[in-house]
Amino acid sequence: MTDSALVVFSGGQDSTTCLYWAIDRFGDGNVSCVTFDYGQRHRVELQCARSIAEFASVPQVELPIDTFAALGGDSLTDPGIDVAAQSDGEAGLPNTFVPGRNLIFLTFAAALAYQRGVGNIVTGVAETDYSGYPDCREQTLQKLQRTLQLGMESDVRIHAPLMHLSKKQTVELARDLGAMPAMAMTHTCYNGLRPPCGSCAACELRAKGFTEAGVHDPLLDL
Repeated sequence: MTDSALVVFSGGQDSTTCLYWAIDRFGDGNVSCVTFDYGQRHRVELQCARSIAEFASVPQVELPIDTFAALGGDSLTDPGIDVAAQSDGEAGLPNTFVPGRNLIFLTFAAALAYQRGVGNIVTGVAETDYSGYPDCREQTLQKLQRTLQLGMESDVRIHAPLMHLSKKQTVELARDLGAMPAMAMTHTCYNGLRPPCGSCAACELRAKGFTEAGVHDPLLDL
């Protein structure tokens, strides 16, 4: 496998930061990205991902995996569930949690990386400043990486550069990597709005990070 990277890319704040991190880490021409059409309600994120990948001159693959929409039960894929409602079973997770999403994304990404001889996968998951999603934990990624290595007889590595960063630190990293022009093209809002609604959990967390970093969010200039 080559010293190249495949970024799991949603077109959001964190994955855009990771895209620029990967370019800085692995070099121009050694980075590609994969975006998943998983039946998400807010199709705007797919367009944002396409626009940012083109802007950054990074090759992008978009893969359809709409089983999550068929499963339903979460506010990101089920139009019958209000994103503001907080009632997700015994675990007490917010209804924006899509069970198994990151596990499936990374498995498909590893399969694509295997076919292309890519040795590194980059994802924007983080343990800090997140909603308690169990598939964002470092331990989860460590176990999954080992499973993928065994299951594919591969040396693929999963990188999560934001794992222990606060949103403030993530904003600072994006700024230092020169990602702010691309940040104006991102989509974060759980309600699917551009400009963002400013009141959902994702918008509030993003605003908190930019405010604490003392950096203007270019998305607000739309």
